[in-house]
Amino acid sequence: MGATDVDPFEYLTRPPPNETPEERTIRERKEVEAKKVSDQIDEEIRKERAVMKKQQNAVRVLLLGQSESGKSTTLKNFRMRYAREEWQAELASWRTVIQLNLIRSVLSILDAVQSELDNDPAEPPGTPGADETEFLHTPTDGSTSPALASPAFNHPSSSKPGQRRPSVSSIHRQLQSKASSSSLRKDALGGKESSLLGGQHQLLKLRLAPLRRVETDLRRQLGASADDEVVDGAASDEYGALGQVDAGSSVRSTGLRRRTTARKEVSVRRLKDALSGGDRAGKSKGHSRTNSEGSGDDAVDEATDVIAKCKDDIKALWMDEAVRLVLKKRKIRLEDSAGFFLDDVDRIAAREYVPSDDDVVRARLRTLGVQEYRITVDQPGSVLSGLGATGSEWLLYDVGGSRTMRHAWIPYFENITAIIFLAPVSCFDERLLEDSRINRLEDSFLLWRHVCSSKLLQKTSLILFMNKCDLLKRKLKMGVKVNKYLPSYADRPNEAGHVVKYLKEKFRDIVKANAPEGGRVAYYYATSVTDTKTTYTTLKAVKDIILRDHLKNADFV
Repeated sequence: MGATDVDPFEYLTRPPPNETPEERTIRERKEVEAKKVSDQIDEEIRKERAVMKKQQNAVRVLLLGQSESGKSTTLKNFRMRYAREEWQAELASWRTVIQLNLIRSVLSILDAVQSELDNDPAEPPGTPGADETEFLHTPTDGSTSPALASPAFNHPSSSKPGQRRPSVSSIHRQLQSKASSSSLRKDALGGKESSLLGGQHQLLKLRLAPLRRVETDLRRQLGASADDEVVDGAASDEYGALGQVDAGSSVRSTGLRRRTTARKEVSVRRLKDALSGGDRAGKSKGHSRTNSEGSGDDAVDEATDVIAKCKDDIKALWMDEAVRLVLKKRKIRLEDSAGFFLDDVDRIAAREYVPSDDDVVRARLRTLGVQEYRITVDQPGSVLSGLGATGSEWLLYDVGGSRTMRHAWIPYFENITAIIFLAPVSCFDERLLEDSRINRLEDSFLLWRHVCSSKLLQKTSLILFMNKCDLLKRKLKMGVKVNKYLPSYADRPNEAGHVVKYLKEKFRDIVKANAPEGGRVAYYYATSVTDTKTTYTTLKAVKDIILRDHLKNADFV
């Protein structure tokens, strides 16, 4: 550029000739505003680059497995150990979920009691596997009998001002009258009245009726989706392991227990939104009510108040020997289901109750959407700690496990560091809720085969949690025979250790059969993820494996 040449930038920014002072002021103000916008854009670009650089070094872990395999519980264990501050901030918010779990267990018992009083068959005629032992409870159908809907039996918390609560003796007289007329109707129809239950159980059922309204309130607080009828995929060929039904089966499908339920579980889209909703609702109601035995300083929300007043009746129902016989007769085992808290009624029904770590890990709330969490994994004093921040930040993804949601898995396969696959080993005698033709253990094998054969996951670390070993031990002790459902198990010992070892070899064979050129290594753990202490030991080992593989792929080791 010569000395006489004009600078293009200076020429473009040169003030116009004959510019007035007012025009100059306007121009300079616009230039300042334009520079401010430019600076903001530059700052956003710098932040995006920093985030991208950070995410390039982040460890991405995908939790996979069928519904109710333990994915959410494993995620809770990770967060409890490696995102402690955020975890503790959430503890109180889980109270609504745990209260809902408790109430739904009570309502399951009440429905069984009602069915027994009505002489309904324990297993509908023609139900697949009606002769097999049922280990999972049947949720309530949400219906209320005419007796329960009667205003005369409302809980005091729902009574109108000035309305007197009926005495126990008056309720008992009405129950005897109803029971007598019911018995006459049954005799006329040739039926027989249940010999297990009596008037005291009718009384308990009516006194616990307010819990149905509380259940509805808690569901609303959590933003739970409406209950819909569960569609059995056996009626069509629409769904398979990842969208299509696979031919062939290594597990016997005949004689299996179908896990029938009257309605879907309580489910939410995003766990964070549900917890924040329940927490806000509890706080807003907490200042509007006081308990009937204390002062205004001991404010509690309505749900907590009703549960506290029903505590003795809940305990009486759960500890009643006749009720236990009814549950056994109807093959309902609440204690083996997720979200079981009936043995902790004294603690959970207290007005000042705050959930513990173990309570939250055991709580059950089904999530429909993809849950993403960040945790920071530090390695103080380890050989990996000198490598800087690489691998210290983890992204954990918990995706839905039901068959209708597995199409959402594939997009998460790309650039994933590790997959923790959960296969519940206690479900060898159970069918999928979504498709009564498919054994749950068979479904886990099919899913594991899809994962191992995916080209997107050839460099991904594979970690298998053979989960629910505690339930497996309990089931085998009750006399359930594995070889009845898994003929290839033959005459091996019907013991948990031998079963887990056998299944481990089956999963390992699938890895070998689908390994890329050069072979592949997978890691196997027998777990019970509701046991937080032993799970922590497993997570520490898994953490080291994932970090080592991540750094190896990043050319650090």
